[in-house]
Amino acid sequence: MTSREPASAPLENRFSASDVLEILRKRSWLIAEPTLEQTAWCERAAALLGPQSADRWSLEDLLSLVFRYDAEEILAGQDAHVVMSRYAARDVLRKLANLLLGPVPLTRDRFQEIVDTLKTELDIRGRELFHPLRLALAGRSGEGDLDRVVLLLDEAAAANFAAPVKSARARIIEFCSALD
Repeated sequence: MTSREPASAPLENRFSASDVLEILRKRSWLIAEPTLEQTAWCERAAALLGPQSADRWSLEDLLSLVFRYDAEEILAGQDAHVVMSRYAARDVLRKLANLLLGPVPLTRDRFQEIVDTLKTELDIRGRELFHPLRLALAGRSGEGDLDRVVLLLDEAAAANFAAPVKSARARIIEFCSALD
């Protein structure tokens, strides 16, 4: 946001942890009664993804990006070809992989630190920076709602849902391995 743009009003969140739990059960990503850690994750998921979701289908779509990830399938899509043909896309991925290889979990602060490092060291901004990052970690290029998906990955991986979730580190390794 520049100083000339008006501040936008916060988006309304129509979804709660109960809605997220219901979707997880429906998709068999959660089978047993949720643990405290899983319930806390569902609350966080509702808080992060709910305001980005116009309806239940949109929320389910964003949640599916957390629980379903196949780098070869992602790279076979047209979206990936467009993103990977852009200036410095592979440079972003190489640097991102190096930054994610450590044992530090991907938190909001760590994510911001990684983005700042990429901006500084690669001197790129906008879609040239964010689309490869989102493609590799969320499985889709696009807008800022995908950053919220990325912020949920490591916590979901640690929460041990019925469907195993790949951490940000596991995703970037798989993505880079699938690149030709």
